[in-house]
Amino acid sequence: MAEPKKATLTVVQTGSPIGRRKDQRATLIGLGLNKIRRTSELEDTPSVRGMIRKVHHLVRVVDAE
Repeated sequence: MAEPKKATLTVVQTGSPIGRRKDQRATLIGLGLNKIRRTSELEDTPSVRGMIRKVHHLVRVVDAE
């Protein structure tokens, strides 16, 4: 039996972490982002959604499937 397809989110960094709190910089690194216009494809889980919410002013979600 095939496993169900997991929903993913594509996140693009749009802002710089310069001048932001250390925890926001660490959250970007946790999302796999470190430079503006870098993208990261992540599994759609509550923990990832919480991380995105924490740095919502620095990232953009391209597509939520």
